[in-house]
Amino acid sequence: MKHDENILILDFGSQYTQLIARRIRELKIYSEIFPHNLDINTIKRIAPKGIILSGGPMSVYDIDAPRVNPDIFELGIPVLGICYGMQLICSIFGGKVEPADNREYGKANIKIINDSGLLKNVKNDSVVWMSHGDLLATVPPDFEISSETIDSPISSMSNTRKNIYGLQFHPEVVHTEEGNKILKNFLFDICGCKTSWTPESFITTSINEIKQTVGSSNVICALSGGVDSSVAAILLHKAIGNKLTCIHIDHGLMRKNESQAVVKMFDENFDLKIIHINASKRFLERLKGVIDPEMKRKIIGNTFIEVFEEEANKLDNVNFLVQGTLYPDVIESVSVKGKSATIKTHHNVGGLPEKMNLKLIEPFRELFKDEVRKIGYELGLPEDFISRHPFPGPGLAVRVLGEVTNERLSILSEADNIFINEIRTAKIYDEIWQAFAVLLPVQTVGVMGDARTYENVLALRAVTSTDGMTADWYRFKPEFLERVSNLIIRNVKGINRVVYDISSKPPSTIEWE
Repeated sequence: MKHDENILILDFGSQYTQLIARRIRELKIYSEIFPHNLDINTIKRIAPKGIILSGGPMSVYDIDAPRVNPDIFELGIPVLGICYGMQLICSIFGGKVEPADNREYGKANIKIINDSGLLKNVKNDSVVWMSHGDLLATVPPDFEISSETIDSPISSMSNTRKNIYGLQFHPEVVHTEEGNKILKNFLFDICGCKTSWTPESFITTSINEIKQTVGSSNVICALSGGVDSSVAAILLHKAIGNKLTCIHIDHGLMRKNESQAVVKMFDENFDLKIIHINASKRFLERLKGVIDPEMKRKIIGNTFIEVFEEEANKLDNVNFLVQGTLYPDVIESVSVKGKSATIKTHHNVGGLPEKMNLKLIEPFRELFKDEVRKIGYELGLPEDFISRHPFPGPGLAVRVLGEVTNERLSILSEADNIFINEIRTAKIYDEIWQAFAVLLPVQTVGVMGDARTYENVLALRAVTSTDGMTADWYRFKPEFLERVSNLIIRNVKGINRVVYDISSKPPSTIEWE
């Protein structure tokens, strides 16, 4: 999608890179992440209003330290370097970067030396978030120091003539008190951006692009029943009307009664053409004996597309398949850092047959989850449906660790249903980004009545997050966990032990597989 205004983020491997993009989009300006070595001609073609160089784990004086094409500083586009990005600017322009005597990690207070430009109206002595082991010893010629901290004599710098700025701290994290104000100063005052990234503008632009792409063809939509595919279906229907056929495949891996509930919701609320296919037998046969999670995802992805192609062949003039792929899916599956290993293959972006006979339409490929939800509200989907927790494309297959069987799926779906119902009853569902149960390939000894048992362990997982890129475990009251554990063990045959996952992301992922 072509954007009138774009802030380009060049990624050097920071854990906060995606957060920078999120913060900018929250200010209603489009931002996009690219590798640090992005071709200069591509940058010229994108013509961003501003460029941000992210932080990163390396030192600029390391032999294999990632660099940037210095020609970007001659394009007349404002540049902001954050942490490693600032140190790189310093190195390129002749300043000095060296290891810090006292590494700064966590909160610090800045003393503002020059409150114009980037630090305009920023409160002196405010808290900022540091995360670095190197510091600037001297600024390059024609650069000025604009702030300092106790351990960083140069915590920010500027060259107003060239519109190049640097911050040693991270304005994108919530711990930096005036971070949003600093970003606003860069985006609006320095780059001259206007607020143009809104759900309404996205819908209008998308509808026009979809119409142009589709032409006279027909389209099928992979309607899983999750938020992403559901919003995509409504958006496509708004663009092309009855040229869209939605296909809902029950792969036998959904939550309890979910397949029927999805079809009913669309029948009652929207005038969509929906074909309901029960392909659970085929999926489960393909998964028989498979333990490796990556292989599960590939099998499900291949079978998923195979079923769609079969259905497409029954329809006339179908050339396109719609999927609800999100930006975090793309980031995690195709690393923008170049050297990083793939974390996991996502259902929407990995495992597709090489000779797929349908072209993909992925209207949300540039969006984060909360942005899709806002678009769903704007398109009129029911609020309780839009606010549902994310659910992976491979469904319960990646929550049954080990081999997927009918029996193990049944055990998990019953336990998961109890967990989610209790969360709703406690009126805390909307406080949680995602909650689910995981059936472990572990059996333990238990006692029920006078008999010993040797049954499965169930793990409960609940996290808080904004976009799924980072997440923290949800702090349930002990009484709640006790109640859920008792209900599951009493009512679900095959489980005799329940544990709660208190891992954050990073280092763990949200899903177990």
